[in-house]
Amino acid sequence: MDAGERQVQVRFTTRLGSDLRVEATAFSLPVHLNRYGLSQIINTLLALDGPRPFDFLFDGELIRTTLEQLYLSKNLSAESILVLEYILAVGPPELQSSQPEKDWVSAVNGVNPSLILSGSYDSFARAWFPDGTCGSVLKGHSDAITSIAVAGSSNDTDLDVITSSKDKTLRLWKVGSFDRVSIIVPLKPSSSTLSSVRIFKGHAASVQCVAANPSNTQVCSGSWDSTIKLWKIDSEDEDNEDEQALKKRKLDGAKQSIAQVTAFTTHKEHTQCVAALEWPEDRYIFSASWDHSFRQWDVETSINTLTMTCSKALHCLSVGGEGSLLVATGGADPVLRIWDTRMPGTVVPVLQLTSHTSWISSCKWHRQSPKHLLTSSYDGTVKMWDIRSKVPLQTVEAHKDKVLCTDWWREDTVVSGGADCEFKLFKYTPIEWL
Repeated sequence: MDAGERQVQVRFTTRLGSDLRVEATAFSLPVHLNRYGLSQIINTLLALDGPRPFDFLFDGELIRTTLEQLYLSKNLSAESILVLEYILAVGPPELQSSQPEKDWVSAVNGVNPSLILSGSYDSFARAWFPDGTCGSVLKGHSDAITSIAVAGSSNDTDLDVITSSKDKTLRLWKVGSFDRVSIIVPLKPSSSTLSSVRIFKGHAASVQCVAANPSNTQVCSGSWDSTIKLWKIDSEDEDNEDEQALKKRKLDGAKQSIAQVTAFTTHKEHTQCVAALEWPEDRYIFSASWDHSFRQWDVETSINTLTMTCSKALHCLSVGGEGSLLVATGGADPVLRIWDTRMPGTVVPVLQLTSHTSWISSCKWHRQSPKHLLTSSYDGTVKMWDIRSKVPLQTVEAHKDKVLCTDWWREDTVVSGGADCEFKLFKYTPIEWL
């Protein structure tokens, strides 16, 4: 440390456990220190057995400068004591598993802690064990899988999974039983191939996305026909078929009859492909479209209650933040935009995060933290974000080609799929979100 260097007074605070708390006193520290130097200070004060990385917050923002630059940017007095909150830093994700598929991996879903789901351009969806090996193959679509939703367990043994496809349909699958020790038991123990039990027909073009409501009773789908359709998971159209048609369908089904479902509601306000859907609460749905807009829908009244627009076609959407009041969107440019639904009519997002170098293919809020986001891009990377900083927490060189999809899984894993025909799992330090 340079004895002649200017120093400032810093006091540290934290909401971490008592074993990670330092004295609530002011320390004189050199102004050249950045977050890495501050982390070394905390490690020294705690006398930890092994080094642990920390991040630092000032006035609700993550510090990404030196202390001197922070004082200047915030117009702080040199005599003032700087109060910094320290939190556990998110370490760089490390590749845990990489599994080849036969074609582009276009959809992943990590909502269930016992298994991971993927969908591919080879028309198959797959259920994966936690160690990255494939447990079941979902076979039935005749074209690429575009999206996967999980509608919870319909009974003690089956997990309801809904897939959408370029073949203009959705399908419902009973992926099998899963238990608390994360073991998938195929429905037919002698076979790893599963058949769908319902098919949802009605779209006039490729179905691009699907989402299930929190009650696990309904799903919505978005299509290249510019419509959004709502379906009841447990409904069948058998009651509406005449005897001859019903008999023919069952005969065509050979060993297994597949019930056909018809949508009970259709929304037609979008003018181009509906690329993404999210159903955060039973009462409303969010949609994003290539028509440069995202919309909110009242499920009970079928009214479009909110429309917000930007200058680019939208490919993905995720609802989160404090009180689930923020909407993240990505699309045909490298910018992740964060919108506040309490500001209807605005054309300016409350936050724009720029680090990708190509189009954004997917974005996901963390399921527990209102501050953290995940994005994937055609630039081959997956990025982890904290909205308290405009710089990504971590950037993963995930795939050798476009990354088409990504999701969080459990508290310490990121999953992704790409145009390099790879399905990947990355481990990271669990996020401290309190």
